[in-house]
Amino acid sequence: MFDVIITGAGPTGLMLAAELRLHGVHVVVLDKAAEPTPVVRSLGLHVRSIEIMDQRGLLERFLAHGKQYRVGGFFAGIDKPWPDRLDTAHGYVLGIPQTITDRLLEEHAAELGTDIRRGCELTGLSQDADGVTAELADGTRLRSRYLVGCDGGRSTVRKLLGVGFPGEPSRNETLIGEMEVGVPQETVTAVVAEVRGTQQRFGLGPLGDGVYRVVVPAASVSEDRATAPTLEDVRQQLRATAGTDFGVHSPRWLSRFGDATRQAERYRVDRVLLAGDAAHIHPPLGGQGLNLGVQDAFNLGWKLAAEVHGWAPPGLLDTYESERHPVAAAVLDNTRAMSLLVSTEPGPRAVRRLLTELMDFEEVNRHLIEKITALDIRYDVGGDGELLGRRQRDIPVGRGRLYGLMHTGRGLLLDRTGRLSLDGWTDRVDHVVDAGEDLGAPAVLLRPDGHIVWAGDDQRSLLDRLPRWFGPAAG
Repeated sequence: MFDVIITGAGPTGLMLAAELRLHGVHVVVLDKAAEPTPVVRSLGLHVRSIEIMDQRGLLERFLAHGKQYRVGGFFAGIDKPWPDRLDTAHGYVLGIPQTITDRLLEEHAAELGTDIRRGCELTGLSQDADGVTAELADGTRLRSRYLVGCDGGRSTVRKLLGVGFPGEPSRNETLIGEMEVGVPQETVTAVVAEVRGTQQRFGLGPLGDGVYRVVVPAASVSEDRATAPTLEDVRQQLRATAGTDFGVHSPRWLSRFGDATRQAERYRVDRVLLAGDAAHIHPPLGGQGLNLGVQDAFNLGWKLAAEVHGWAPPGLLDTYESERHPVAAAVLDNTRAMSLLVSTEPGPRAVRRLLTELMDFEEVNRHLIEKITALDIRYDVGGDGELLGRRQRDIPVGRGRLYGLMHTGRGLLLDRTGRLSLDGWTDRVDHVVDAGEDLGAPAVLLRPDGHIVWAGDDQRSLLDRLPRWFGPAAG
């Protein structure tokens, strides 16, 4: 019997598996595809996801395969400078194809001992008071204490649970693929610059060796987006949008995506949970989808591990939904707004011109980028205080850095006073007493995901907060 079954070996499922393995949870990841997908849906990591990789000691791997960008244009493609004074030590976007992100996360999960099984399709599930039974297409049955559906927007787990997925269906569809072109790069650059002035859902980006990533509006919404478009479909739409097909040929892969916007009514039904695209889908504007799923996993992992190991305080696992559902709802709202702002209709274009003027104000520009990069998230953790619920940025600690102390996924008490005690919780929380003035408080208590749940200098108030997030003191 497994502790946790995860369906879906995408970035959300792999990140969750790794987080569970950090805590010794017996986990298996099932994916119906026999091989990892070659389709590049996402092109990078935003600031909060970069911080997460740093908190788990993975950032150097990602930096070796990516490129750092401090450019604007992430909010509805409005080209404004990267804002100053972001509250992070990682003020950039990391350009890295999703295929590489998936590979690096799979390597990380495997190094921690994750059992990853491909070609295993979930077809049924049932649950009782003691666990979950997963039924596979080949007739195999697996038993676990919990199951998490990370199996995408057409989630089988969500459908089997009967969880509603309200929202708006796709109204527009976009074709995407990687292929070679038959014209000089100068021609591509000139045409793209002209067309992008009125059509934001269009672009050709060079990948090297004559290969380009091509994005172009589709003629209509397909009844079955699982069916890939043909090269001729792409050529026709390029001619309709740009007046030329650029001589495209030799596609590596072709796909399509819509702009449906939906969110699961519930993220948990007893012992079964949903994360990533299984819980929410939205247009790719702002590049938030992969990041949102990875951050779901980062929030859920330590809580589910605590439940498995029996030290979770009452209601801890339910905070996954109460914290992450509003975050996804906010992302759906900002992508709805951006979808309107990239419209070619006169009204939306007038709003776009006005917002473009407003983003010349540094505070407006920074506010919108903090939304896109998830730096504005503040969970309701109870209590008063400006710091509570916010994630702690990386700061110097002793001779090193805070994020260097968080690789094990444990809680952390940063204590400048040297007077506080963690007696009874040292099996779950580390105590560091050489934090500097950058901390912003005499002491703070961090959850394993880096969010602040207590700040102050009083031992009694600390003892009031520890059980809320880390369970009862050990006997």
